[in-house]
Amino acid sequence: MAVIHHTTMSPSKLELLTAWLPTRPWFRDSGRAPELSKAGGFRLDDPAGAVGIEFVLVNDSAGPEPITYHVPLTYRGAPLDGAEDALVGTTAHGVLGQRWVYDATRDPVAVAQIIALLAGQAQPQAQSTSDAPDPSIVVSIGEPSCAATQFRSALDTPTHTDIVVGNDRSVRVERVLRPESATAPNSTAAPGEPAADNQRPDAPSSNPTRADSVADSQSAALTSCATNAAQVTVPWQIINGSTVRGVVLAID
Repeated sequence: MAVIHHTTMSPSKLELLTAWLPTRPWFRDSGRAPELSKAGGFRLDDPAGAVGIEFVLVNDSAGPEPITYHVPLTYRGAPLDGAEDALVGTTAHGVLGQRWVYDATRDPVAVAQIIALLAGQAQPQAQSTSDAPDPSIVVSIGEPSCAATQFRSALDTPTHTDIVVGNDRSVRVERVLRPESATAPNSTAAPGEPAADNQRPDAPSSNPTRADSVADSQSAALTSCATNAAQVTVPWQIINGSTVRGVVLAID
C-alpha cells in the first residue's frame, strides 16, 4: 500500500511563499500581496535520502491577470552551510519538526538531480505519494552530448533562473509559467528507481550539509551525459480549474 506523504501546500508553506516571492526579480508585482493557491508540482528523490526536493507550482490571483509561478524547493533538517542567501524560510512539520526551506536552484543536491532528470537518469515522483512515479511529468530528450560538470552559479532574470553547470551549459528554470502546445513526439517519461518511503519533499536530513554520500551522488549526476534541447513539461491547474501544460526545466 502506498504511503501518503503530508506534503500538500499547508497554510504555513503558502504564507512562507507569500512573504518570499515579492523579493524575487521574477515576481510580477501587482501592488498587492500575493494571493496564492496550489497549482501542481512533483518531486525528485535525493539518492542519499538526506534532502527533500519539491517542484512547487502556485497560482497568484492578486493582480489583474492570474500568474503561475514555479518554485523549486529543498527541505533540510538543519541549515545548509554557506547558503544563507538561498534560505526561503523555516516551517514546522507536525511529525518531522522544523524544516529549513531553500531555493532549490542554489542547492547543489537539487541541481544534481535536475541534471539527472534532464539526462533521463532520474524519475519524477508524485508530489504527495511515495513509490509513485508521476507519468504526467514528461522529459523530452534531444541528441545526447556530455555537458554538465559541476554546479557553479545561478542567476535570476525577470522570467527564469539560469544555473551555470559547466562546459558552457546552463539549466533554465522557468519561473513565470505559460501554457504551451503538446510535447514533442520523442518525449518520454524519465526512467529511474522508485522512491524510498523516507524520500519525501520534507523528509529529515541525516546530514544536512555536504556529506560524502551526498557529494558522491552529486558528482555522479553532474558528470553524466545531459542532452541538447532537453526539457521537462508538466501539467498544472489554472485559476478557472482548467489543466494546462508547459515547460518548467530545460538545458542548453
